[in-house]
Amino acid sequence: MVDDQEDMSCLPYREAVSARLDGEPLGMPVRELDEHLAGCPSCRAWTGAAEQVTRRARLAAAPAVPDLTAAVLGALPRELPGARQAAQARLTETALRLLLVVVGAAQAALAWPVLVSGAGAMSAPVHMAHETGAWNLGVAAAFLAVALGPRLAAGALPFLGSFTAFLLPITLADLGAGQVHADRAVAHLLLLAGVLLVAVVAWRGRRGRQPVAVPGRRVPA
Repeated sequence: MVDDQEDMSCLPYREAVSARLDGEPLGMPVRELDEHLAGCPSCRAWTGAAEQVTRRARLAAAPAVPDLTAAVLGALPRELPGARQAAQARLTETALRLLLVVVGAAQAALAWPVLVSGAGAMSAPVHMAHETGAWNLGVAAAFLAVALGPRLAAGALPFLGSFTAFLLPITLADLGAGQVHADRAVAHLLLLAGVLLVAVVAWRGRRGRQPVAVPGRRVPA
């Protein structure tokens, strides 16, 4: 009879111990629970047994689950959306930059002798020949700069495009009048090729920076 009465009086404390093991509110002050456990051997033994049961339950082996790796990998697409387009875009950009390097190097090779010695400037005065060489070398530097930094294409295009637009008709007129050698006129094709490459790089850069349209949001022009 005494044990039953003792168990009934200990029940709130054992419920508090169980709540503490589960990380829940005790329902009584912590000090009161600790004082009861210190003076009640029965509750201390019950607490020890409860701690062992809780520890074993938490350390139990996880149930075996099937290996779904093959099924998950099989459900994935063979190629991520847009991966092929992105790879093609990178390949195209690399090809354009390499072509600009070639054109820039060839333009510099034609300009350097004129800049240094005036060779290839026909009968032009030496200073004018040097100016022509410096100008053409600057154009070559612009091509190489765009090849190294494609973002510069949009800024370089107005200068290079306007220069080419003025030079080509003048060259064709001089060629028809016999005032320029054919080999010198053909050399201007390098300039035309370089400007076209810069224009393509600038166009691709502008297209890549176009804002994404969001429903309900006005896209700035």
